[in-house]
Amino acid sequence: MIRNEICRAVEAAALEAQRKGLLPDAALPEITVEHPPESHGDFACAFALKFARTARRSPMDIARTVIAVMQDIPEVEKVEVAAPGFINFTLKGAWLAEQVDQILQQGESFGNLDLGEGVKVQLEFVSVNPTGPLHVGHGRGAILGNTLANVLRAAGYFVEKEYYVNDAGAQMEAFYSSLYVRYQQCFGMDAEVPEEGYHGDYLVDLAGQIAEEKGDVFLRMSLDKAVAEIGVLGLDKIIEGIRGDLGRLGVVFDVWFSEKMLYTGGQYESAMNLIREKGYVVEKEGAVWFVSSEMGEDKDNVLIRSNGTPTYFASDVAYHYNKFVQRKFDRVINIWGADHQGHVPRMKAVMRALDLDPDRLQIIITQMVTLKRGDIEIKISKRAGDIITLSDLVDEVGADACRFFFLSRSLDSQMDFDLELAKKQSADNPVYYVQYAHARIASILRLAQEKGIGFQDGDVSLLVSDPELAYIRKMLEFPEIVEIVSDRLEPHHLTYYAQDLATAFHSFYKQCRVISEDPKLTAARLKLIQSARLVFARTLHLMGMNAPDRM
Repeated sequence: MIRNEICRAVEAAALEAQRKGLLPDAALPEITVEHPPESHGDFACAFALKFARTARRSPMDIARTVIAVMQDIPEVEKVEVAAPGFINFTLKGAWLAEQVDQILQQGESFGNLDLGEGVKVQLEFVSVNPTGPLHVGHGRGAILGNTLANVLRAAGYFVEKEYYVNDAGAQMEAFYSSLYVRYQQCFGMDAEVPEEGYHGDYLVDLAGQIAEEKGDVFLRMSLDKAVAEIGVLGLDKIIEGIRGDLGRLGVVFDVWFSEKMLYTGGQYESAMNLIREKGYVVEKEGAVWFVSSEMGEDKDNVLIRSNGTPTYFASDVAYHYNKFVQRKFDRVINIWGADHQGHVPRMKAVMRALDLDPDRLQIIITQMVTLKRGDIEIKISKRAGDIITLSDLVDEVGADACRFFFLSRSLDSQMDFDLELAKKQSADNPVYYVQYAHARIASILRLAQEKGIGFQDGDVSLLVSDPELAYIRKMLEFPEIVEIVSDRLEPHHLTYYAQDLATAFHSFYKQCRVISEDPKLTAARLKLIQSARLVFARTLHLMGMNAPDRM
């Protein structure tokens, strides 16, 4: 990327200035470049401003010293110093025009990077207890995780997407018991769902399906056996429904990992033995505890309750032992809901207890989604049954709108999902605005084909106007976006870029007639919009969205 070349050129010039005694021999700050306002060139570097205090020199003086010894950068037309000490770079128009051919040659690989160098990453997300259908809040984590996987793969990482099926523990027992009560009710029996059970209408439907398929067979079993066997059927059906709902959004997991396997496969015992041998396990108050306080956390945490049953935390210890020690992932990224914020420090403590670098585990906490219809907020509760399912949302606004809206806010911010806006067929709706730009490009290319206009030999050196070069500049930001998202794990940058790309295209389209009476300029501009179509499609596909040819 040209941005990285400029960073390397500034660093090399600063080191050369130090070698010559023109700058103090002190550690250099991190050198980065940004996109300044148009009037200040294509890139701006604030190195001189960062180095001024250390060097005890004015930023303007440092900047002038650096550019005086800087080697020429072939792609750059001019380098200037601007107050209060920025180094600004303007790219050559001819080089920008040449990038149209470069984009077309790279095709679907345009924007791919080698940052990951094949590092093995496990990305675990959604992973909600399979006690009911997914609701809209789960959709946010699903889209974030799937998009991050797409971008990390484009950045050169080996990524495995995993759904952790919490099919053990007290919540599953409550689900099985509630389902059996609903099953009994199908046959007119007087049974009530326990207060701590699940009361949603979806359980009535699920029990009805099982009653229709199996008849009253479970009524002729002992209670424990009936609850266990109907629970297995219910679990399978819920997971099948979750797979289907996620599939409608284009979210497909590479691995579905069962929590039960941690116990039947020996990982739980291995993990517990390891941390016990290292002295991080104690028995007190009739329970078994992980001494998190010795690892810097505020309090210790229970691993095994006084009744002998493992906690969810114990399962998490075994699960991460499985991820890092047994399956040997280099890096693990967990996307958890807002209610898991307090679990982050203790999982970092677990990493240290397992003799693993805590930085290899990254935990992203997503915030709540508020669903609104007009001014009315829609409440959701899985246990109470007042829920808008993810499937309902897809039915109403479509998969692409779901994906774009869920991605449109930073991970650490709460978001309002405006149903009415998501359905609008106008530029007010960012999904429509972006996809319409791609569809308009496709329609121009169809018109050229209908008119028999070929443009494979188009001369891109004819692309010299400001609107043309401005649009090329925006397309060339795509690899930078891939780098930013993969580095910061912030996929919302894709939605902003997609809208900027659409705005730049609409501006170009208004000012430059693509198919005109000038055949050479027509061919050059058709090449430009062909490359634009490719960049739009790449951006949309990373978000898991369609790039429609017609709207």
